[in-house]
Amino acid sequence: MALGLKGGFALSHSGLNAAVAASLGAAVFLAISIPIAGYMLLRKLVSGFDAAAIAATYGSVSAVTFLTATQYLDNQSIPYGGHMAAAMALMESPAIIFAVLLANRIRSHAQMDKPSGTPSRKSTNGPTNGSTIGLTDGPTVSLRKVLHESFTDGAQLLLLGAMIVGLISGEAGERSMQPFAVGLFKGMLSFFLLDMGLMAARSFSQASTKPPLLVVYAVLAPVIHAALALGLAHLLKLPAGDTALLMTLAASASYIAVPAVLRIALPEANPSLYFGLSLGVTFPLNILFGIPIYTAAAQKMMGN
Repeated sequence: MALGLKGGFALSHSGLNAAVAASLGAAVFLAISIPIAGYMLLRKLVSGFDAAAIAATYGSVSAVTFLTATQYLDNQSIPYGGHMAAAMALMESPAIIFAVLLANRIRSHAQMDKPSGTPSRKSTNGPTNGSTIGLTDGPTVSLRKVLHESFTDGAQLLLLGAMIVGLISGEAGERSMQPFAVGLFKGMLSFFLLDMGLMAARSFSQASTKPPLLVVYAVLAPVIHAALALGLAHLLKLPAGDTALLMTLAASASYIAVPAVLRIALPEANPSLYFGLSLGVTFPLNILFGIPIYTAAAQKMMGN
C-alpha cells in the first residue's frame, strides 16, 4: 500500500509523459521476452512442465525485492519515478499466462501422441538426461481463470488501488498519509525481510539438492536479465533511478504470487524446484549483492 501511495503521489506531480510510457513499454517487453527465453533454455535441462514453471517464476517479479530497492534508492538520495510501481504490476502476470498456455499445449500434444488404450501416465517432453516425467492428464486451465486469479490478487489490487488514491488525492493525500506510508514503512519492511530471511534459509537446503546447472541458472539468469534491462533502458534513455528499478524487476523472481498460481495451474511441476531456487538462491543474492550492483551499473551507464 505504501508503494502504491508513493507511486500515485509521484504521478500526480509528474503526470503521464513519454518517459513514463517508455518505462512501462520496456517493462512489458521484459515480462514477455524473459520467460520465453528462459523456457527455451530450461527445456534442455528439465521436463517441459518444470521448465515452464521455472521460466514463469523468473519471468515474473518479486514485490519484496522491488520494495527493498526503492528503500535503497531513497537512502542513496537517487530519484525514481512513481510509475515504476505500475511497471511492477504489469510485469507480474505475463509470465504466469505464458506458463499456463504452455502447459496446456504440452498436455494437448501428450494426448495426441498417446496411442489408443494406453494408460494415462506417459513419458513425454522429458529432460535430455533420459529421465521420465509422469503425465496424469492434468487439467486444462482456462486463460480466463488465470487472468482472474492474476488481476484479482489481493496484493495487486492493493497496489493499484493505493496508486489511484495517491494519484487523485495528490499533495493533500500525501500530507495526511505521511505518518503511515512513510514513517512506518521502514520498520514494517525490516520485519518482513527478517521473516523472508527465515523462509530463504529453510528453502536453501532444498535448493542445494537440485541439479547444479539449475543452481547456476538461479545465479546467472538474474544477472543476464538485469543486463538486458540495462541495455533497453540505455536505448530509451531512462533516468538512473528508473533504470535501477527496471534492472531489479528483471533480475527478481516471484516466490509468492507465481507459486500460488502454479500449484493449481501446473500440478505436474515440482514446487521445490521453482520455489526453492527463487527463494533459496535468487532472493538473498539480489537483496545482499544485486541491488547495490544494479544501482551502481545504472548510475555509471546513464551518467547520473
